[in-house]
Amino acid sequence: MKWTDINDIAIELSEARPEVDPTRINFVDLMNWVMALPDFSDDPKHCGEKILEAIQQAWIDEVA
Repeated sequence: MKWTDINDIAIELSEARPEVDPTRINFVDLMNWVMALPDFSDDPKHCGEKILEAIQQAWIDEVA
């Protein structure tokens, strides 16, 4: 997975961290959690605030 695989990342995060409320996460934790996903393999330099916002919103939509 790459940073642009936003929906796939959101699904994996919701499965890996069911105890987390995605409306209450900070972007440092979110970035670290994405990079820790087993199928993730992209450069941290390719990540920015807009991508993290999109991942957070997709995660919120996934658990809603």
